[in-house]
Amino acid sequence: MGNLFEMLGAAFFLVMVLMGVLWIVYFVKRNASIVDIGWAISFVLASWAYFFIGDGFAPKKWVMTAMVTIWGCRMAWHLYQRYISSEEDSSYQELRKSWGPENDSVKFFMLFIFQGVLALILTLPFIIIGAAAAPGWHGIELLGVFLWLIGVAGEAFADHQLFQFKQNPANKGKVCQEGLWYFSRHPNYFFEFIVWVGFFFFALQTTGGWLAVISPALMLALLTKVSGIPLNEAQALKSKGEAYAEYQKTTSSFVPWFKS
Repeated sequence: MGNLFEMLGAAFFLVMVLMGVLWIVYFVKRNASIVDIGWAISFVLASWAYFFIGDGFAPKKWVMTAMVTIWGCRMAWHLYQRYISSEEDSSYQELRKSWGPENDSVKFFMLFIFQGVLALILTLPFIIIGAAAAPGWHGIELLGVFLWLIGVAGEAFADHQLFQFKQNPANKGKVCQEGLWYFSRHPNYFFEFIVWVGFFFFALQTTGGWLAVISPALMLALLTKVSGIPLNEAQALKSKGEAYAEYQKTTSSFVPWFKS
């Protein structure tokens, strides 16, 4: 148990320092979208803390840490490209308006810290593997790696398609319905969820691995009910109007599927 507290303590320290530094950057640049980059990097920092402080250096720890690092760094790079090429996300602009200029800096600091804490809660599969990776290999773990690979590839493909679409000035105000976006209004979110299902299956055979189901379940709720689809669609309807409303009528909101 002591080792577990050391793992969590180290991860908490690294993530809080990261979020504090990024808040200073936000305070200077006034672009809160940088917290999204911190969200992705938080998982990488936590996974390496669990790797070095956890019990031994079992092959499964190497594999889990590599999966988290590849997925997190890819996401961070994509978000960084979006950060330097676009204006601040509209959801953060709306928050600033509702909070008022006299409160926004403090409240954004609290938001940054909350994002870091939430990321640490989601790292449960990484903690389980880091604390006591089960010996030997099982089919369920190979399934986890396979799902992770599908999720990372699908999310990267969807992000790239949308980024390229938005980079074309001729598409301003239009709805992206190319590639994966033809079959789902949020294919990036769907494949993000698949990544977390992969993490869960990879941790399942380790002691206490069943608890890792909390992470994909929480991620699914965040993506579909809280900050993912609801905020994204509200803004899309506001900016694209009837075009997006028609897109909603014909296209699956989450799972890629044929148009109705």
